[in-house]
Amino acid sequence: MEASTEVVEDSQMDVDQCEEDKAKEEEDPFLNFVDLARSELLSLEDDSNRDDFDTSGYGWSWIVSHILKTCIAYSSGVTPAILLSELSQAWSEHRRIVVPKKRLELINHLKKNNRRTKLPNTVTIDSIYAKKFIALNSVLEAVIIDAYVLPGTNIHMLTLGDYWSSNIIDLYLHRSRFYDLAGLPSGILKKGREVLLTGCYLRTTAESSGHPRLLPTEYLVILLDENQDDDAMLLGAQFCSDSFSSISLEAVSNGASYSLYARIENIESAEIRGNFGTSQRKQITLVDGDGVALNFFLWSEQVLLANLFRVGCMLALDKPYVASSAECGIQTNEEFCLEYGSATQLYLVPYIQHEEQVCLTLTPNRHQGSKQIGSYNPTQGLKVSQVSLPCDSQGTIDFSNYPFRSFVTDLRDKMTGISLYGVVTEISKEDNTQKTVFSLRITDTSGEIRAKLHFTRLWSLGRVSLGHTVFISGLTCTALKRQKRLELSWFENGTGASFINLSCLPAMINSSCLYKVFQLSDISNQTFYAQVCRVWLVPNQYYYVNTRFSHSLCGHFVDEKTMKCSFCHVISDAEAVRSFHLKITLADKSAKVLAWCTGQTAMDLLQISPDEFCDLPEEEQLMYPSSLENEKFMVALVNCKREGCVTYDLLPDNSVSWEITRAYKYE
Repeated sequence: MEASTEVVEDSQMDVDQCEEDKAKEEEDPFLNFVDLARSELLSLEDDSNRDDFDTSGYGWSWIVSHILKTCIAYSSGVTPAILLSELSQAWSEHRRIVVPKKRLELINHLKKNNRRTKLPNTVTIDSIYAKKFIALNSVLEAVIIDAYVLPGTNIHMLTLGDYWSSNIIDLYLHRSRFYDLAGLPSGILKKGREVLLTGCYLRTTAESSGHPRLLPTEYLVILLDENQDDDAMLLGAQFCSDSFSSISLEAVSNGASYSLYARIENIESAEIRGNFGTSQRKQITLVDGDGVALNFFLWSEQVLLANLFRVGCMLALDKPYVASSAECGIQTNEEFCLEYGSATQLYLVPYIQHEEQVCLTLTPNRHQGSKQIGSYNPTQGLKVSQVSLPCDSQGTIDFSNYPFRSFVTDLRDKMTGISLYGVVTEISKEDNTQKTVFSLRITDTSGEIRAKLHFTRLWSLGRVSLGHTVFISGLTCTALKRQKRLELSWFENGTGASFINLSCLPAMINSSCLYKVFQLSDISNQTFYAQVCRVWLVPNQYYYVNTRFSHSLCGHFVDEKTMKCSFCHVISDAEAVRSFHLKITLADKSAKVLAWCTGQTAMDLLQISPDEFCDLPEEEQLMYPSSLENEKFMVALVNCKREGCVTYDLLPDNSVSWEITRAYKYE
């Protein structure tokens, strides 16, 4: 399936605006470092091992995410060497997967027909050997290299390889679940069969006594290929006679069993509170060939199985446990549901995503996130490139691995996996819904767009306010036909979802490679990043400090009469903490600026906690500002009243435009 977008030549006015926007972006030290990191990573690549844009690998969003994750891990600050080392290590691991050194002949043959995309938690056999560890929720997408019985025992073993590793690993087969499938000469678990497994434990051994092996797991799914005669015959003979409509609870009570074949329509997670605590549940909605829907439930540790499923795949269930809805305690319209019973076998026909060729116009204010593209020159005309992106059957294009930065002006209907970098100009909670949803407006150099942030329970992103620079990944774009506009949606537990507030990140001000030092006279009202300045405090010019209650979850102030958070609108006493509201004059040799702050930043400037301050005698509180005079600090400033900001009740004082988001003392 191919689609292309019309390429329209920019007018001179557009080019001028483009140059202006590009100049703004080039000032951002963080984006400049992202460009540098991308250049360094691509320079590590052997040209023979990658395409022009390496769209099978990680894109602009991946690089930004890894830089920010490293910054979070090293809150005291990072150096270019630390960041590039962490990135190159992750990149090398990726290249080791994508371009392995050696292929087993059998896997090489099968790989020619493999068009599946990797599951989210997939690990490689090589990485298991390197780390000598495998997490319980890790997924192995494996090929059976050999099936055998240990000499002198009746223990069945599978030797597994994968498409990305040079190593192989042995698995002890689960006796009660899978011995029947491996014991016969024509057993389905044989050489060349593809399987998915999770819930594995690793048995490590001393070097002298052999290699690591995987202990038995109940969570193994056998892959089938409808284009292979044997698999097609199995599906036709075993799974086509029963349907959801043919299931009868009475027949089940008399010993009947079913073999069912259906498409995975939806996968949902839930926490179930019971008498003995909280348990996990996965609800998998299945639709059979007649269009009848039925729920397949996984409980407690069984939820690991859902890591092997993807919406759109065909699932064959042999002897699923049929339970009444009342027995399960499920409120549903259906009389019964399916569960993973002790005799259940699962087979999967994977959903293959089709690749769509998307023709993209790389204009300078939109896609100059990487200096690999080169500088924009109006005399050269517009540059056009093609990248291959996954597209599902509904026409939704996945931009998770898009090699360039996405801007607001690039967004279209049916785009998913989007990442945006910009400034918060409006944020508020939606009170007309039972769910926890916040509406955020994000602005970059190309425009602005509204995003709906969906949370499973409560706000969980810390303090986010006006003028803060944020990086959001895992966004989906939808066209609202009635309002005739686009809107983004973001789900807290969605695939690839992250939300990082760069303005409040400690490492950003502790890492000289990620900021540029400005004089106060040079700070701009309209930048898209926090501006860092070396200042001293001038409390005798203007100083105001007060202790107020703030909401521990979001960092915003609380109305002490109603105990209502100005941001979340609800709060309990246990979530209210004492915090500073500080307004103070900052100065350097060029100018003076009045700014405000709260939370940890105010404590860093005052060098005292709110509780300690309240315990001081009133005289000492009044004298306290004199102890701060001429104290030197590095501060990060954002304009919380920039053009386009909608304040609501978020700002404690509308007369002050600058917020100090981070600070540390220096000599």
